[in-house]
Amino acid sequence: MSQPLDDTRDARVDHLETQRNQREARKVALATFVGTALEWYDFFLYGAAAALVFGPQFFPSGNATLSQLGAFATFAAGFLTRPLGGVIAGHFGDRIGRKRMLVVSLVVTGGSMALVGLLPNYAQIGVAAPIILIALRLVQGLAIGAEWGGAAVLAVEHAPPLRRALYGSAPQLGVPVGSIMANLMMLALTGIAGPAFTQWGWRIGFLASIVLVGIGLRIRRSLNESPLFERAVRRSPARMPLLEVLRQYPSATLVAALATVGSTALGYTAMTFILSYGPARAGYSARTLLALLTVTGVLHLVLMLVACAGADRWGRRRVMVWGSLFQVVTTLVFFPLLDSRLVLAACAALILSKISSAATYAPLPALLADLFPTHVRYTGVSLGYQIGGILGGSLVPIVLTAIYAATGSSLLLGVYLAALTVVSLVAIALAHTPAILRRAAEGELTAGTG
Repeated sequence: MSQPLDDTRDARVDHLETQRNQREARKVALATFVGTALEWYDFFLYGAAAALVFGPQFFPSGNATLSQLGAFATFAAGFLTRPLGGVIAGHFGDRIGRKRMLVVSLVVTGGSMALVGLLPNYAQIGVAAPIILIALRLVQGLAIGAEWGGAAVLAVEHAPPLRRALYGSAPQLGVPVGSIMANLMMLALTGIAGPAFTQWGWRIGFLASIVLVGIGLRIRRSLNESPLFERAVRRSPARMPLLEVLRQYPSATLVAALATVGSTALGYTAMTFILSYGPARAGYSARTLLALLTVTGVLHLVLMLVACAGADRWGRRRVMVWGSLFQVVTTLVFFPLLDSRLVLAACAALILSKISSAATYAPLPALLADLFPTHVRYTGVSLGYQIGGILGGSLVPIVLTAIYAATGSSLLLGVYLAALTVVSLVAIALAHTPAILRRAAEGELTAGTG
């Protein structure tokens, strides 16, 4: 008679454990979303300031194009240190835990951006101003490089088995929210400060980072460590995660990097480059573009959730392949729509970019996490993603500015973005090849039995 009672008790315990795990998974998803949104707020605030303010403030010259290139060069500088930040955080994240690295990255990002808000401009301290600005941007790049991989891995590793794309999208959702917050801040400051915005008004948004970091820290410090990390890594952590990734998983790292390029390139074009191209070349006001970016950013958020739900149902690779094909078309019509000088056409260009980005970017964490075993996952995911960020993020505003300055035509801008998208399309198609997945599974088994 005791067996049915034991079975009932075991079923109840299992049910309670499942509920506990689901609550923790939702808590982790919320924490990675909020923290990542705050960090990307800082990141996109810097990008908007680079497009609108930093040229005349820190790189004054008689040539507007050269000043803008100087400002975008500082934006690019942050990408150069992102792989290093991912490697450093990945090393410790794969050895002592993901949570600690996320706390450190949040503090460093917010601190560096608050210092940008206090930095004197070129007229006040001369050449030291752009040098310090670049140094702070490099520090921010380190922190952002540490952030994304840890947030993505932590969210995926806590996720229910059939919801890895949806839960793993939490840090991705932080990107449009961070962009919306940055654009709203810029809209508010341009309205409040008026002409004084370029002199001192822009600094308020950077100083607000201190308050936002405090909010994010309170949330992140309450998290539990990844259960997969606890089981698979604590017993036998990788001694040198970076070396193991490069030796054992070079193909997976290359695929991860190239799969990231296309969506990143279009994303930074639509969220950063447009703020300099639109007013200077197509006649839109900065406030109009900021308003359009804010409204379409909300749409982006919704579309990302839809894309991840579809990825969990039909497969991540399938959704991302179709999204990439749509993105090729989007990149080719993006600048012609902007060049029409019609607000509705500019809105249509941004909506198309958000649709394709949702399908290619939102399921990316789950796709990349599958490529590496747990004991080197933080390092592998971070390294691949950040290399892709350099190729598709840091160079894009500079290359697009240079192409337009040299040709005076926007046609090649779309061709360049389409080519990067095709590269990602091929990588995504290769991401789940049997050889790559088998190596990841073998590495998981080895770590779990160490």
